[in-house]
Amino acid sequence: MTAARREQSWPWWPLLPLYPYGRRRTLVRELIPDQLWGFEQLQGVFYVAVPIRMTVVRLRAGLLLYAPVAPTGEVRSALRELEERFGPVTTIVLPTASGLEHKLPVPPMARAFPSAQVWVTPGQWSFPLRLPLSWLGFPTERTRVLGEDGWPHPGELLWESLGPLDLGVGRFQELACLHRASGALLVTDALVAIGAEPPELFAADPTPLLFHARERGDEPLLDGPEQRRRGWRRLVLFASYLRPEPLAVPPLAEVLGQALRPGLRSPRSYFGLYPFRWRAGWQAAFEALLEAGRPRLQIAPVLERLVFPRARQPLLTWLRRLASLEGVRWLVPAHYEAPIPCSPEQLATLADQIETRPWAPREGNWAYLAGIDDRLLQLGVVPEQPLS
Repeated sequence: MTAARREQSWPWWPLLPLYPYGRRRTLVRELIPDQLWGFEQLQGVFYVAVPIRMTVVRLRAGLLLYAPVAPTGEVRSALRELEERFGPVTTIVLPTASGLEHKLPVPPMARAFPSAQVWVTPGQWSFPLRLPLSWLGFPTERTRVLGEDGWPHPGELLWESLGPLDLGVGRFQELACLHRASGALLVTDALVAIGAEPPELFAADPTPLLFHARERGDEPLLDGPEQRRRGWRRLVLFASYLRPEPLAVPPLAEVLGQALRPGLRSPRSYFGLYPFRWRAGWQAAFEALLEAGRPRLQIAPVLERLVFPRARQPLLTWLRRLASLEGVRWLVPAHYEAPIPCSPEQLATLADQIETRPWAPREGNWAYLAGIDDRLLQLGVVPEQPLS
């Protein structure tokens, strides 16, 4: 194993087997000079990979880690460099009750920084067995519950809770955090802003983009700016709607007939297996997620239809509380673009739009998500009334 691979190794990937599995490259970006940094990795299924971000916040006492990513050697080395400049990692925050991709890295991150206090969102749960946090690797003597045990760094940070909502198998809740000094509002999954161009994180390995840029399984993976752009936009549609309306699944005979062609007989191309066919209109579906070609603040579509379809009011309450916070200048989500210019007025406008537009649609790109929600309701997996 090369030194780079060793530094990017993530041995716990079998617990949540998402691409890129055991090798996690990390892009470190300074989001706000000398105050906030983003540590970005990829995660996904079948090359539907989007960025996941840990935000590092500089505080008077040292550094806070919001929504940790896999603590590879590369991540730990970069954090040590920040510690040399700005003080030790003192606080690790898990700001969601349900996001396994955010939860799994916390125990190993806590072991990497044994002096840091760990704060978790209330209502943590595991499936299929309900296990105590100590059994999941959280250090008992250093773990606190946000709200129930107070709040970390209350003079420098403000916290606002979305939820709790009853998901049936467990709770949905996430904690937004306003860093007063920078005006950055940190959020986890509910709010996103999607860019028109592929994130810089794909520069090291554009394979997911090139895989989905094709029209057929027997096409080679060709690289170029247009291929990367087309692949990114299709990845976003997958991640937003799971099966957007312009996506068709070709017959199995066609999929198998295009597999194992020369040049495609490798795991990188899934041996030519490509069970997708994009119809006319997919570009317009992507453009609808932007505003005049630029990122726009929005509720993540997959959450709107699967988590919030019967919980618009708690979401509106949360947004209006965020809009009441003084000093908000930036939004830093755990996915997609960051930082995004943001103001209380923009948050209030988003709440107004959500209150007046059709909520959790059932047609078009939303139809597949609506079908999943209907089925979960029929099976009794999710409740009709999610408010707990």
